Amino acid sequence: MPSDTAALGVLEAAAQSRLLTISCGLGAAHCAARSDLPPGTRSLLMLSPSEPAFWPGFTASAEWQDGAPDPMDRWSRRVIGGWAEELGAAALFPFGGPPFQPFLSWAQQSGAVHGSPVGMLVHRGMGLFTSFRGALALPWEVTPPAPAPRPCDSCAAPCTTSCPVDALGGPAGYDVAACKAHLRRSEGRDCLEGGCLARRACPAATPGARLAAHSAYHMRQFLGPR
Repeated sequence: MPSDTAALGVLEAAAQSRLLTISCGLGAAHCAARSDLPPGTRSLLMLSPSEPAFWPGFTASAEWQDGAPDPMDRWSRRVIGGWAEELGAAALFPFGGPPFQPFLSWAQQSGAVHGSPVGMLVHRGMGLFTSFRGALALPWEVTPPAPAPRPCDSCAAPCTTSCPVDALGGPAGYDVAACKAHLRRSEGRDCLEGGCLARRACPAATPGARLAAHSAYHMRQFLGPR
């Protein structure tokens, strides 16, 4: 695999064929300075759902249709794990802990993902729907996606006023109890079925950054048994 930006294009095409996109990553210098990556890692590429294709593709998978628990995590292990094996890379995942891999730290060091006024990570393209299904730790160099300016710096921050119960961005951080209580009430149906209003208000997200059905799945997982 060539160690230049052309290699990133090849890998992005391969990611897209797997319903994923390379949203950010770390180059050789950053990888060498970190002790939380597999030995010999020269590049780290972080993988996010490729929207809006991800959800219909995922729900057609065996993991979704077999009715067993944790279908998205199992899908991620199969798809990303299999790809990593083909590449001679290590597959890393944001689930399965503790201990958990430091995905948030890796993402922010990439310069393509930033903190937002409401505490969630923001990415130009995914907006506040920023999420990761896994990462590839490669033993060879690839130029990762370029850093991007923090979109919040030129934004009116509608995310800070969109939460109906002010559960985000307060001095105490995320008020999980208030959020879940709202989701369990009839007034919270829009958030539960369409996704977090603060995330949806972020103008950094491109159209189709997250389908409502995909958001609804994660909201139900977050809420747990009702």
